[in-house]
Amino acid sequence: MHAITIEQPGGPDALVWADAPDPVAGDGEVLVEVAASAVNRADVLQRQGFYNPPPGASPHPGLECSGRISAIGAGVSGWSVGDEVCALLSGGGYAQRVAVPAGQLLPVPAGVDLVTAAALPEVVSTVWSNVFMVAGLRPGETLLVHGGSSGIGTMAIQLAKAVGARVAVTAGGKEKLARCAELGTDILIDYREQDFVEEVRAATDGAGADVILDIMGAKYLTRNVDALAVNGRLAIIGLQGGVKAELNLAALLAKRAAITATTLRARPLEEKAAIVAAVREHVWPLIESGRVHPVVHRTFPMQDAAEAHRVLESSTHVGKLLLTT
Repeated sequence: MHAITIEQPGGPDALVWADAPDPVAGDGEVLVEVAASAVNRADVLQRQGFYNPPPGASPHPGLECSGRISAIGAGVSGWSVGDEVCALLSGGGYAQRVAVPAGQLLPVPAGVDLVTAAALPEVVSTVWSNVFMVAGLRPGETLLVHGGSSGIGTMAIQLAKAVGARVAVTAGGKEKLARCAELGTDILIDYREQDFVEEVRAATDGAGADVILDIMGAKYLTRNVDALAVNGRLAIIGLQGGVKAELNLAALLAKRAAITATTLRARPLEEKAAIVAAVREHVWPLIESGRVHPVVHRTFPMQDAAEAHRVLESSTHVGKLLLTT
């Protein structure tokens, strides 16, 4: 098969479309003929040499894909050759074929085409596991999403609104904020010109956000705690703003607040399977009813993955970038 390979870490041109060994479906796995994959920040980190795949995972980037099952390994039930699926991966999505643990498969939702389905598994699993399973966002609460126009952000807005929460976002510029407004955002904050702590407090009568979904890490840590409501929950899923910061524990104690930090890629198979099962139960009906939909900015041929990475790093997009085989 062909796959995107990384012989030496570096810039986008380190991504090379080349011959690669065919994967084989092991016990509990299926082989998927990839129709599309999606570009995530983690792929950029892997390309740069900062985020290697976990042991046993494919060396190729790509944390989600869509396609058709072409082979089924021992011990797999409930799936058949030819089924159209999308999947959460530990790696390998930037390829023509990938082996996937059966517990990380999802059927392509009704009303979503096969290519577009590649935009779903990673963002939906990330948002659902952090905002709902861990942080426990409830109807009537306020969610603050940093990077509201990203793939994660556009999905978080929709899911929070679908369960009856109020949503605030930060994004850069009027165009991105306008797209967030179209998805139902209640509180629009241009981080280039406004202080999100002040804006969230003003919009909540001084209460603050009940849940914050953060991609920035160290840079926003103190201000995120300031923006939290009493009993608030801060879920950190990215480190774009650095990895080290000082934290005033007295401020955290005063608010009886909680901070969690998670990644998805290296979790044990059973944890991923539980998240995927929850997504299928709770989110797939929302997608199939049309209440929630994937937001796709642009699609590239997979051999042009370098250009897709350049677009991602320019932060000019809204929603997901897809790669097609």
